Amino acid sequence: MSPPYPRIHVVINPASGKDQPILNTLNDVFVKHGVDWSVTITKRYGDAETQARQAFAEGADLVAACGGDGTQHEVALAALDADRPLGILPGGTGNGFARENGIPSQLAPAVELLCTSRNVRRVDAARVGELYFIQRMYVGIEPEEQTSRELKNKYGVLAYAVTTARRVRTSHPTEYLLTIDGQQHSVRAVQLYVVNSGMTGKGIAPMGEYSITDGLLEVIVLSSDPLGILAAEQRMLHLPLRSGALSAWRGRKISLEAETPRTVWTDGEMHGKTPVVVEVVPAALPVVVA
Repeated sequence: MSPPYPRIHVVINPASGKDQPILNTLNDVFVKHGVDWSVTITKRYGDAETQARQAFAEGADLVAACGGDGTQHEVALAALDADRPLGILPGGTGNGFARENGIPSQLAPAVELLCTSRNVRRVDAARVGELYFIQRMYVGIEPEEQTSRELKNKYGVLAYAVTTARRVRTSHPTEYLLTIDGQQHSVRAVQLYVVNSGMTGKGIAPMGEYSITDGLLEVIVLSSDPLGILAAEQRMLHLPLRSGALSAWRGRKISLEAETPRTVWTDGEMHGKTPVVVEVVPAALPVVVA
């Protein structure tokens, strides 16, 4: 039987995740299934999207992202624009989006899936202006406070829990005005998340009760008091949430204003400053799944 995607292009981010023999694995599996394959390597932010768009323009049946969630985000932007399926290969620290879509955690079986599966799952995306994201938008974290590559290498996915608890303890709260499907909420918080997909590669869902196929976004507001710190740590470590200091709502359209402009991040990349308006785009992104 011929492969479902005869021409596959793989975008590789060599700075993501752990060392592994990527090219050997790709060659072994693709050759076995008779796939005409090619690769490009990213060096900086934006390369993955550019390379994916070029691959689609040159006739690739499928473009797969081999990297972390940021790489998946960039290739997803090209796939959304082309309305073509996204292929996911685990190559990052967390691989949360891969885990959420049932992609194997090891590279070889994930490549095998691309060569054999004809199943496509359409998942939600979110739009901020003209930009899409597939996982989460957040505010309350400045560029110098992002989780470093050194911490990711040392602690893996737990690096996010370490930095989240540290930020909540040291950050100053900001007044926010949220409008969720027309209803206003005034909140005081150190961090605020708008979540489409929130799972980590360990199967932990620290961002709360959400689904990437329900046509809704979850809004999470984290306060700076001791209960807020506890709530953040409980969510990150997948413990029962006993603190009322972490508030959550769900909706389709969210506008966000801050007392003072705050940096906005989408899928780990800096987007701009508040205010912003976020809307869910149901079933926007096709993903190759098992």
